[in-house]
Amino acid sequence: MTETPSPGTDAAPPGRTARPVRSQHVLVVERTERVSPHLVRVHLGGPAFDGFVEAGEVQLAATDTYVKLLLARPGLGLQPPFDLDALRAELAPDDLPVRRTYTIRSVDRAARTIAIDFVVHGDEGVAGPWALSARPGDRLSMSSPGGLWAPHPGPDVEHLLLGDDSAVPAIAAALEAMTADARGLALIEVDTAADELALARPAGVELRWLHREGTATPGVPLVAALRALERPAGRIAVFAHGERGAMKEARVVFQDEWHLDRASLSLSAYWALGRAEDRFQAEKREPVGVIFAD
Repeated sequence: MTETPSPGTDAAPPGRTARPVRSQHVLVVERTERVSPHLVRVHLGGPAFDGFVEAGEVQLAATDTYVKLLLARPGLGLQPPFDLDALRAELAPDDLPVRRTYTIRSVDRAARTIAIDFVVHGDEGVAGPWALSARPGDRLSMSSPGGLWAPHPGPDVEHLLLGDDSAVPAIAAALEAMTADARGLALIEVDTAADELALARPAGVELRWLHREGTATPGVPLVAALRALERPAGRIAVFAHGERGAMKEARVVFQDEWHLDRASLSLSAYWALGRAEDRFQAEKREPVGVIFAD
């Protein structure tokens, strides 16, 4: 994602010239809330809010708006903004801040806050534990936003939204942005019924929650529900995001069986089972990471 220059610099150790900080909006934690057993919402604000919104005015109109977060390893005392070039010269690779991609759940311009939902599973990963321990005043570095997709206005297109926990923020934002006469279906896979959320949506859009119940492999209930559907008649707009293996199977349904044009598909992997984020991102450039055959 293209980033705009930042006006700041990192403080340099004695004898070293300070280096410019690459584009980083440093937001401040205002509050957190546990919206489900496995979802923590972090509300971010502070002086950087206006610059963030200005940098991403167009992208924030999408419902799949995302940012790249930079998260420091606990215990190292690193604080944003981060001079990554300087840190690479000083720290072991495993001690560098890690980059994680997250969807923006909402932007409240009146309150001047940004909400990001984090899937949490105890101390697994980096971002989830950060969200669990976040306190008002903590700072978080993020890129300018990206984003492309938004639902079609009106009833002329049948929307099909599907994803797992990782796609809940984007699907929720899409449902909220639909016009009152929109039509469609949303399939969302989560662990149990306790993870379901009350999502605002038009009356003509059905919402079905699917449960793994701690036993099913992630993505399996979602793909099974998709394969049980009949192809809707007329124009279809698909937003499908989640585990990579599931998205590959969904691609087969949409293109090979339903014969949907690629232009009608917003389909990609947000994560891959058994892969850490860094390896998952690297595999996007390898055959294993390819979703579309063409």
